Amino acid sequence: MELRQLRYFIKAKELLNFTEAAAQLFISQSTLSQQIKQLEDELGTPLFNRVGKHIYLTEAGDLFYKYALQCVKKAYDGYQVLKDLGNLEIGNLMIGTTYGLRHILSPAILAFHQQHPQITIDVVFGTSKELTDRLSKFELDFVLTFEEVTHNQNMKYQPLFSSELSLIACKGSPLAEKKSVALQDIQHLPLALPAKGFSTRKFVDEVFEKHHLTPQVNLETNDIPTLLELVGTGYWNTILAQTTVSNQKNLVSIPIRSLKTLQQAAIVSLHDVYEKQAVKAFFDVLLHLDLNELH
Repeated sequence: MELRQLRYFIKAKELLNFTEAAAQLFISQSTLSQQIKQLEDELGTPLFNRVGKHIYLTEAGDLFYKYALQCVKKAYDGYQVLKDLGNLEIGNLMIGTTYGLRHILSPAILAFHQQHPQITIDVVFGTSKELTDRLSKFELDFVLTFEEVTHNQNMKYQPLFSSELSLIACKGSPLAEKKSVALQDIQHLPLALPAKGFSTRKFVDEVFEKHHLTPQVNLETNDIPTLLELVGTGYWNTILAQTTVSNQKNLVSIPIRSLKTLQQAAIVSLHDVYEKQAVKAFFDVLLHLDLNELH
């Protein structure tokens, strides 16, 4: 059963004349008759009674008409939806992000919304692993995260910027006066770190292990705002990308000496998956942000 056969049937039913129907459809009468006959053969019942040059709708044809109309209408509606998606008139985005990149996500959402106010946006926060797992299940359109050390070959990475890993301390802490700090000194500080699963935690653990150091980690959490709030009390310190605390007035970031502790922020999406127009438009907004103003 083909969509054009349904359109032909609907027009013939409305006019009850194959010649007039064919003319309005810009096809020959023989083509119209042939296509309707094929539809009847597939359905296993005649839709029209043919009496000489006249046609009359059968009971089956009368019953089938409303379903044919619905089918053609649904196909048309689907076409319109896709057309609107192409024009960014409707649609939705599912974005996953780690907390450390919220400072670029917020202005990006604002800029995108001003350009495409009809697109709805859902934002999910989580660890890099949680978000990339959801991405692989097609639950997210893309993820903003600090790039994993090992790339997944099924995912593609568009770099945004690099951020230095720093020691984060309360502004009232004696550490706040330091211009830099050694990794060896950090191992003796009380640390509150992101839970395992965050790309930052994975990176930090590898750095300490590489230098044969054992940090004093006595608090872990998977909620970064809570982590920052606790560090703000002055009882703990943490290690995060410097951009994570760019808007935290009660916290300071202190460079860690003698280490290449840069993390690459990236847009992560799936290879070989159709990229919606809204996704492309959001990527364009992200890639043209003035990141210097946001750091």
